[in-house]
Amino acid sequence: MPVHKSLLPSLLVLPLVACGVPVSGLHAADPPASESPGGLVVAAEPLAAAAGTLMLDRGGNAIDAAVATGFALAVTYPAAGNLGGGGFLVARIADEDGATRTFALDFREVAPAAATADMYLRARAEGRESASTLGGLAAGVPGTVAGLISAHERFGRLPLREVLAPAVYLAENGFNMTRRTAGFLASPGIRAGLESDPASRRLFYPEGEPIAEGALFRQPDLARTIGGIAEMGAQGFYEGEIAALLVSTMRRSGGVITLEDLAGYRPVERIPVTFPFAGHTIVTMPPPSSGGICLQQMLTMLERIGSEGAGLAKMGHNSSASLHLLAETMRRSFADRNRFLGDPDFVDLPLRRLVERGYLEELVRSIDPDRATPSADLPGGSAPGREREETTHYSVLDAEGNAVAVTTTLNGAFGGKVLVEGAGFLLNNEMDDFATEPGEPNLYGLIQGEANTIAPGKRPLSSMTPTLILTPDGAVRGVLGTPGGPTIITNVLQVILNLLVHKLPPQAAVNAPKIHHQHLPDAIWIEAEIVEDVRENLRRRGHEVRPRGWIGDFQLIWIDPQSGRALGASDPRGGGSPIVQ
Repeated sequence: MPVHKSLLPSLLVLPLVACGVPVSGLHAADPPASESPGGLVVAAEPLAAAAGTLMLDRGGNAIDAAVATGFALAVTYPAAGNLGGGGFLVARIADEDGATRTFALDFREVAPAAATADMYLRARAEGRESASTLGGLAAGVPGTVAGLISAHERFGRLPLREVLAPAVYLAENGFNMTRRTAGFLASPGIRAGLESDPASRRLFYPEGEPIAEGALFRQPDLARTIGGIAEMGAQGFYEGEIAALLVSTMRRSGGVITLEDLAGYRPVERIPVTFPFAGHTIVTMPPPSSGGICLQQMLTMLERIGSEGAGLAKMGHNSSASLHLLAETMRRSFADRNRFLGDPDFVDLPLRRLVERGYLEELVRSIDPDRATPSADLPGGSAPGREREETTHYSVLDAEGNAVAVTTTLNGAFGGKVLVEGAGFLLNNEMDDFATEPGEPNLYGLIQGEANTIAPGKRPLSSMTPTLILTPDGAVRGVLGTPGGPTIITNVLQVILNLLVHKLPPQAAVNAPKIHHQHLPDAIWIEAEIVEDVRENLRRRGHEVRPRGWIGDFQLIWIDPQSGRALGASDPRGGGSPIVQ
């Protein structure tokens, strides 16, 4: 059930109450989306969404709300919300002159100056098999603070101190530990990683046991860190005491980030990937995210299939015929992703060629409507892989129609499991998103090539896909995104299709079961709610079908074309909720 912000006490003047959202099974009837006549924040953790909505109540705009939500997530959702990670932001917002701007902000982590292409090969030779995922060496230079503060400096209305006050309050006074985070902490694998770091062990296992659901969780060090950022801006994180504490943590945990790396970090504004689909305009993230290019490839291919009279709508939602075509377009796009894409500041990317209609029509012609194409017939090899989904996304809309989609991450759950002692925030393990050994699978099973090898100052390739959907006259129709590693791209694809092709209501579009294919390994991952006869028909077409748990934790805002009211849909796979103004 959605939580209205009026049901929550003021984050600044009253004691906090436990705020949980029941998570129903996907088989249950889809409830209606949460409706708002004004602004709306949809996030993976309700208290963080409430922090954002509080900014809207106080006269802030969507950027103020997005920044407040992002910093609050670093407090209330430590598995993925962060100060020590990075992410991407796509926004459509009116500036001081009244002109509307659509832009993409890249605050992805970068490789430290001491990083080398063979650093993890050498670490493995020394017996440190998990160096790219566990410990200080796994960390890239964090970008979250610089990105969010940069967005606020340019477009925010409220003072930064006011925007960050909810996060400071939640960290200093505490909140009741959520079921989701308590479950993470009790997981044997996560526990082993966190307990390997002394500072993480003291914070999350203070009595030798994980903090229990409902227990008051206070983070005074993190409160001081966010308070310093509120007073000094990004300088309060990348220079001075906090920077020194981070570098000290690097020394004890085997990392290589320096004061110079921190002082030199800058977010980058990039031109969004923008393309037409189904009478709307899709605005999404360019490289170093692979999401936008892959989304454009797949939607364009599927629209071309539709123009030949065999469209997905005629085949039926989640029929074996439509899922076969989805898998085949996913397979081809991920083959290009893994072969060609990387940081555009370091690699000459063939972006124009990858989205040329003629090239995409060639890919469409290579699809057999009745038979799977073996991935071995496309460029690349094969290897096993596994999926993890510890990223987070939030969507924001204000009453003036400004919209912000933000996806941010530590990579794995709690990142590299290293807490900056005295500062209270976790560091990422994003270096594993590079091709740490070209041709070998990363944390998500993705096989990547030379375009994504490690180099100092380089940003690793990402799948994060914060996205806006615009009407023909340029108004915002949708604000959307999800966590999920490479499944981010295919999940966003399927929700867009559910909304614009299959015409599902917003909550049903989010709840509907999903599939995923990433070229290698050569298999379709499929959620349990997709019925067995569909699975069997996919097997008959030559697909290997692999069952898996829930895909993603989608956060959607949809503007109803009839009423003009904002509808918020939070994924029942997670623990989030829309919070309405």
